[in-house]
Amino acid sequence: MSTALPYHERPDDPTPRDTADLPATPLRDRAIPASAWRQAPEVLRGLGDSFGGGEATYKRRLGPWLLWRSGPARRADAAYLALHADDLAVTHQFRLYPDGTGEGAGPSGVVHGRFRAWKQDLVDHPELPLRG
Repeated sequence: MSTALPYHERPDDPTPRDTADLPATPLRDRAIPASAWRQAPEVLRGLGDSFGGGEATYKRRLGPWLLWRSGPARRADAAYLALHADDLAVTHQFRLYPDGTGEGAGPSGVVHGRFRAWKQDLVDHPELPLRG
């Protein structure tokens, strides 16, 4: 068993991966960068571009949602992106700001100011949206 490391000390693991290879639970000893995910869409590859957040790293699955983050975890410019594993074009983003505030719409359509509420919205809405 590997030793858990603080998020900012986890080395990038550039091993190429497919969607099925992304783990369900958080990694505590390494980070999977977006560049290692073969199916990574452009929206993920550019997640931190607007605020200098750097390359996004994989965090975990929340049901069918794949959760990635660019930037630090706390009180800093950061952005989370959730992509639906069954349709990578279905995404939801949550933006964190240095003052501790945040904003992001979940799959319910509700705009959340708290990250925890946004994540719960993802868990509560695992289905793909209906397409007209």
